[in-house]
Amino acid sequence: MSQPVLGILTLYMNNKKQLEERHIYQKMIIEGQRLGLDIFVFTPMDVYDSKKMIHALVYDPKKRTWSRKWRSFPNLIFDRCRIQRSKRFEQLRRFRSRYANLNYLNRPLRDKWTIYQILLKKSRFRSHLPKTLMFRSTADIFNLLNDYPSIYVKPVNGTGGRGIVRVEKLSNDLYLIQGRKKNRRIISAQKLHKARLSAFLLNWRGSSRFLAQQGIQIKLPNGRVHDYRMLVQKNGQGEWDVTGCAGRIGAPRSVTSNLHGGGHAVTMNSLLAQGISGEERRQEVRRTAERLSLEIAAYLEKTIGALCELALDLAIDKNGHVYVLEVNPKPAREVFIQSGDSEAYRRAIIRPLEYALWLHKRTAAPSSH
Repeated sequence: MSQPVLGILTLYMNNKKQLEERHIYQKMIIEGQRLGLDIFVFTPMDVYDSKKMIHALVYDPKKRTWSRKWRSFPNLIFDRCRIQRSKRFEQLRRFRSRYANLNYLNRPLRDKWTIYQILLKKSRFRSHLPKTLMFRSTADIFNLLNDYPSIYVKPVNGTGGRGIVRVEKLSNDLYLIQGRKKNRRIISAQKLHKARLSAFLLNWRGSSRFLAQQGIQIKLPNGRVHDYRMLVQKNGQGEWDVTGCAGRIGAPRSVTSNLHGGGHAVTMNSLLAQGISGEERRQEVRRTAERLSLEIAAYLEKTIGALCELALDLAIDKNGHVYVLEVNPKPAREVFIQSGDSEAYRRAIIRPLEYALWLHKRTAAPSSH
């Protein structure tokens, strides 16, 4: 039998027409060869419908070079495209609807608001979800601020901490705001009266869709914010498994902990130790976070359709209670390199490939009856 072929579908060519995340794809291609899986990378623009061919990006590990080659459609597709408002994303939509019959490892995940509503339906998850509202008017903001001392206002489809503002209530009509612009630049803390806060937030939102979310107390003693990135993936038996979890500490003055925004990663245990005393208690919190993440992955897959990996951004308060801040369907993997967990990084690269092979064997096997 010939080698199964996996196509990695991406939108990302940067301004220099270079493939973003290419070091990850190089590693996947090298590992794929070891596993007996032929891998190439392509964007929706590389698909030539008339020829039924793809002008794919291929990597040669011996020469360490990328080149373009004409390839037939792959047996399996690993979709790495993040939701965005762009022409390229529209091309992806067209590709997915035109070639809906191909074998995808994962479906596109919905936006943050939809995911929140799906998870809210299951009572098991409710206590782990920060209260979240659609920001339709500033009344939504002030209602939330009546219940919680701080809230986050963030885009429905944002990634990497872009466009997020934290609002903290100082008194009945005075508020402290801090945040990051859409280009990730930090906006310094400033105090605003209620009327000015309204105008600021309406202007910040513009015509985009934004959420308002209960703030969880995630400041460390040094004033920096922190959270945890939990990666769960399907393994070579087609089951959900924990790949790893790392702690993230935000840059000074940042309201988010994202690595791209200047944050840095540490091991989960070392970060838990800063807030929770007792090794046994920390292990218990870790197990709770892992179990919750696996249950959420299985539930989302049952509700939405095929998924093969999810990264959950978790906040853990000083009592050890776990909150799910966000669910990311197209996670980066650098967090494990930064935290020094090379084993989790290796698993993060290999697991989607092992899962692809398992899926291929299942779908290619002739039916037994």
